[in-house]
Amino acid sequence: MSLRYLISRRNALRFLSLATGSFLFDWKEVAAMFGIKHDVYYNPLHKPLDKPVTAIVLGAGNRGNVYGGYSVLHPDELDIIGVAEPNDTRNERFSTIHNIETANRFKSWEDVFKVKKFADAVIISTPDDLHTEPCLQALDMGYDILLEKPIAPTEEECRAILTKAKEKGNIIGVCHVLRYAPYFRQLKELMQAKAVGEVVSVQHLEPIEHVHMSHSYVRGNWHNSKQTAPIILAKSCHDTDILRWLINQPTQHIQCFGSLKWFNPANAPEGSTERCTGGCAVEKECPYSALQIYHRDKKRLYVFDLPEDKDEWDDAIIHSLETTNYGRCVYRMGNDQPDHLTVNIQFANDITAAFSMEAFTSYEGRRTRIMGSMGDISGDMETFTHTDFKTGKKTMWSMKTDAHGGGDHRLMKDWVQAVGHKQPDSLSSSIDVSVESHLMAFAAERSRLHKTIEDVKI
Repeated sequence: MSLRYLISRRNALRFLSLATGSFLFDWKEVAAMFGIKHDVYYNPLHKPLDKPVTAIVLGAGNRGNVYGGYSVLHPDELDIIGVAEPNDTRNERFSTIHNIETANRFKSWEDVFKVKKFADAVIISTPDDLHTEPCLQALDMGYDILLEKPIAPTEEECRAILTKAKEKGNIIGVCHVLRYAPYFRQLKELMQAKAVGEVVSVQHLEPIEHVHMSHSYVRGNWHNSKQTAPIILAKSCHDTDILRWLINQPTQHIQCFGSLKWFNPANAPEGSTERCTGGCAVEKECPYSALQIYHRDKKRLYVFDLPEDKDEWDDAIIHSLETTNYGRCVYRMGNDQPDHLTVNIQFANDITAAFSMEAFTSYEGRRTRIMGSMGDISGDMETFTHTDFKTGKKTMWSMKTDAHGGGDHRLMKDWVQAVGHKQPDSLSSSIDVSVESHLMAFAAERSRLHKTIEDVKI
């Protein structure tokens, strides 16, 4: 797949007006200037497979369907031949899509490991607190693994998986999909090509977006950090990973500040009720109204397992709002996840990074600023601008992608290649580096809770 490099006349005029002597270059010219010779997705280790990799999906929810969906588009590379999913509706739908034999349909992940190994690999997309045991058992049985992030909800479990993976020698890829987004791939190419000289510091922002925050981390499955994982791990291990991957230096020290400031009972408006369906007097003015988000706007409905007949959706949505956490008042959820975090990170080679995770934004999409001795880069997941200090020339890159920056199926391609050819180097990095990004998150949470500066050691 080739990149499309888009430079609009409006953007050209905007950037050209920034300073006298500034110019806008086509990205291909800049790539040539810095010796970047190949497409952003190029992997020299890729080669044809003799047969498709066979896999079992543990957890047929949103992420399981995304990763499993690669086989629908590329049946010559991946064949999903088994599933474990306790929800009957999801199990049936997934099995039908992938034409899975009845004997290979399981209610629980435990049942998969009660039978003889019957696939090359397992894809673990179970809830966060159900990653460790399936992963350890899969390693013991000789399966290669694709493991949804986070690796595990505790540092001890992450280290146990790392130890077992090294002992068994299986391929284990962690779903750090942002590494496969063209935006971050191009940033890394430029950093490696010394386009900004020596990297000195990085600023990185993750704007969760206010409705996404209320959906996933206030009402949703990750509202309780003790039952799942701290938000710095559950949401932002993508970001600790991408910083570690871009900077490519070991992490040394971390300090974190943050709290749950807004989503608590003290901020519940007068006239609000336990549920948005309970006659709340301020429901129509509330930006977090469950009736507005799910019923009127019909957003984020994948959590409800709605009937096939869309005429039945309204009743089914209302029933769900009356009976599940998704209909509860955001101020009365008893959630404990911080709604804002600031993390300072010291990497080796005197490189620093500042990372912020913010709930209260009207937009999503990471923002990045890379500052070096000879130039800087500023971007927002769809565009970035490189400025050369010596010449003042500005170069803009632009590409429209999906929510994960186009990375999901690119990750799958590398993983399938790694498993199919028993070639772990096809993956963007080792399990060691993936675990290090999680240790960064655990250290940040300790720092936040205890007001300390924490060391990070593998």
